[in-house]
Amino acid sequence: MSQTMEDIPVLLAELRPGREQPYDWKSSCETWSVAFSPDGKWFAWSQGHGIVKLLPWPLDKEHLKPQALKAKNHCFKITDVKEQGSPKEKILDCGQIVWALAFGCSSSPVGWKLWPSSRLKASENNRTYQLLATGLNNGHVKVWDVHTGRILFNLSGHQDVVRDLSFSSNNNLILVTASRDKTLRIWDLKKDGKLIQVLSGHIQWVYCCAISPDCSMLCSAAGENSVKLWSMHSYTLIRKLEGHQNSVVSCDFSPDSALLVTASYDTTVIMWDPYTGEKLREFLHVCLQPDLEYSTTEPQLSALRFLRIWSLELQDPVSVAPVTNGLCCAFFPHGGILATGNRDGHVQFWTSPKVLSSLRHLCRKTIRCFLTTYQVLALPIPRKMKDFLTYRTHL
Repeated sequence: MSQTMEDIPVLLAELRPGREQPYDWKSSCETWSVAFSPDGKWFAWSQGHGIVKLLPWPLDKEHLKPQALKAKNHCFKITDVKEQGSPKEKILDCGQIVWALAFGCSSSPVGWKLWPSSRLKASENNRTYQLLATGLNNGHVKVWDVHTGRILFNLSGHQDVVRDLSFSSNNNLILVTASRDKTLRIWDLKKDGKLIQVLSGHIQWVYCCAISPDCSMLCSAAGENSVKLWSMHSYTLIRKLEGHQNSVVSCDFSPDSALLVTASYDTTVIMWDPYTGEKLREFLHVCLQPDLEYSTTEPQLSALRFLRIWSLELQDPVSVAPVTNGLCCAFFPHGGILATGNRDGHVQFWTSPKVLSSLRHLCRKTIRCFLTTYQVLALPIPRKMKDFLTYRTHL
């Protein structure tokens, strides 16, 4: 599929760490993870050497490239004056290489017992409490209050690198951590970081984890080429998905929890039905897949200098752009922007092409937010409709 000028991602901004020059030539300078807060008001960036930078979003005009001012679908605020009382950027010194980042939200304060004189600071607008979890090289997980930059918890238990993190989306502050020690741990931050469960079963490093948006399932993937699905109610194994020929290094659910996407070093991305374990679609790459994130489109970040963005309703990528030494990516929660991090500790912000979804797809997505695959298959409707609602066909 040929790209029009509007389809080609525009580089809106590039941020580089302000560290001293000698550090740029040492190891551990990589940006292994980037993340947007669920409300779209913060951006977190692991800029190497154990440092995480928290930036209020949108970025200031001073960070933008000239072409950003001309882009039609960016989400940056074009202003020369900072609003009074607006949040300030923060530097979090984690003391270890940061491999993973994840934001969590709560409607009530947590961790206040550790700081009797000062509870967590809530957002002025929606009275939510924002937390940032950082997965570290020494197996610890440090959890920070986003608005104050204060550390709330230092969770220990893993015996090796914490490679990925995932918060439940229901504001219950359940945190899942995936580690190279071949286990996953489930923590309850509303109970002062209590360890709820340790999940074992992988025989190699666990690279990634993801909690489904409906909080019913947990996906984990590891070096043994397989993907495991766990119940978030009983913390037991539901099924094992097999289809990749090499380590599975990234996974994510669709917003309606009806689809699971996994990326592997075998150069493929597979879309699954998590309820049945059926393989629905396979996306081919010509190089390795360090990271993947799901949105209304399925982006993949390749290690061979290309960013590819896919749409569910099209066979070919809707957009391709060159990315040097890419390691990770994250969608802005409200769409239109994609952030990528690389081996040099830099982060870039790109326009994400707007794909106009059909009314049929929007209706399907709404229905699937409430019905599982099994419930759809039990409906007294034609088989063709069932296949469409379960993403077997596009009608």
